[in-house]
Amino acid sequence: MSGAPERAADAPGIDELLERVRAGYERIEAVPAHEAARHGEALLVDIRYAALRDRDGTIPGALVVERNELEWRLDPRGSHRLPEATGHDLRVVVICNEGYASSLAAESLHRLGLRRATDLIGGFQAWRAAGLPVRT
Repeated sequence: MSGAPERAADAPGIDELLERVRAGYERIEAVPAHEAARHGEALLVDIRYAALRDRDGTIPGALVVERNELEWRLDPRGSHRLPEATGHDLRVVVICNEGYASSLAAESLHRLGLRRATDLIGGFQAWRAAGLPVRT
């Protein structure tokens, strides 16, 4: 006995978990996300931590919400919600650095009833690579 807890045989690894989570909603590419936000059809939410925002810049108009506060701030019925959390039909596009943590965050928002929540494929790095606006 090694003393280390063993992983349950039926528990997925992170790659399988991401695959399962992403199968539950339609993800979005950078250019369509930009267009949706520009037309007032989506709220961009940047969950990257401060050091990454300081290093790489921010997306103009994106709401910055640290990952550990996301559910508290976007739950339309929550006591700590932001004014932008207007209802469960709000289309939220969660943005992390490369599009991994945002998938798990979008799935968490789905569990809160935000059925139109999605995440940006490739994250902030894909946004920047597409030549979309970045504030440094």
